[in-house]
Amino acid sequence: MAEEAKGMVGMDEDRPVPHGGGAEEGCGLGGSTSGSTSGAAAPRFEIKKWNAVTMWSWDICADTCAICRNNLNEPSIEYQANPSPNNENGLSIAFGCCSHVFHLDCIQRWLKARSVCPLCNKEWEFSKIERIPGYNALGI
Repeated sequence: MAEEAKGMVGMDEDRPVPHGGGAEEGCGLGGSTSGSTSGAAAPRFEIKKWNAVTMWSWDICADTCAICRNNLNEPSIEYQANPSPNNENGLSIAFGCCSHVFHLDCIQRWLKARSVCPLCNKEWEFSKIERIPGYNALGI
């Protein structure tokens, strides 16, 4: 009995599994093999055509600050909680040489504890700092 079950799923190393047989037979995916018409059950369904559809996207979202998780087109969470004309760094975006982007106040707070990028652990170096378009002092 164990030998029969072993042969049914195509795991028997001594006997090659005929094309179209093996695990597909039990699922109704394969057709009947040529010459094995005696007692063979007809497949439950047969796949005539397969149209595979795939979707691909980047792993990293460049529109979100990885530190505060807020959209980079909006002020940082820190700035939204405490808007102050003395600290407008939450209205700016910092670009690193490693191509990662954060709110300026978020990365400045991070750099007080560590000198590397929070995402790739490369030494942090500013490549540019830009103001968030449409935001002036106090978010007005």
